[in-house]
Amino acid sequence: MSDEQSQAAWPHTIYRLLKEAKVAQVSFVPDGGHKQLIQYCIDDPDMRTISLTTEQDGVGLATGAWLGGVRSTLLMQSSGVGNCINALSLLRNCQIPFITFVTMRGDFGETNAWQIPMGQSVKPVLEEMGMICLRAETAGDVEETVRAGLAMAFSAQQAIAVLLSQRLIGAKVFK
Repeated sequence: MSDEQSQAAWPHTIYRLLKEAKVAQVSFVPDGGHKQLIQYCIDDPDMRTISLTTEQDGVGLATGAWLGGVRSTLLMQSSGVGNCINALSLLRNCQIPFITFVTMRGDFGETNAWQIPMGQSVKPVLEEMGMICLRAETAGDVEETVRAGLAMAFSAQQAIAVLLSQRLIGAKVFK
């Protein structure tokens, strides 16, 4: 597989691992970085997909799903992390297993200055909220990182953020 094919395959790898982990609910705010992964989930009749207007609602949905015996995930862009801070305290206080996949902006190759402050703040902010952050830099990192994150979330009952680097998803050109 070429580097380009490998780069394009990471959304399917995440989708496949979500299926293996029996994740049945996926919430998201539409995002170009997650576009292909979101489409795989929408096309799967065994997955419930919920389009959100704000990322913080996904934290509540994941909590309710877990309490109802359903595994869930939240897909968001790094700028959405700031919208979730108060909701993330629920995870810490109630010790809810949680996994989110965050497409990063404001790091490798970013040309939009407005994305940089939040992008650089994501990891420390999430860690302050008691979440464990794992990072996939390349397509070759995705399977191992996602597999570890899913195990930590659902077997060790931890709050996990898998940060999908801008190097992985591709830097957008801002003009």
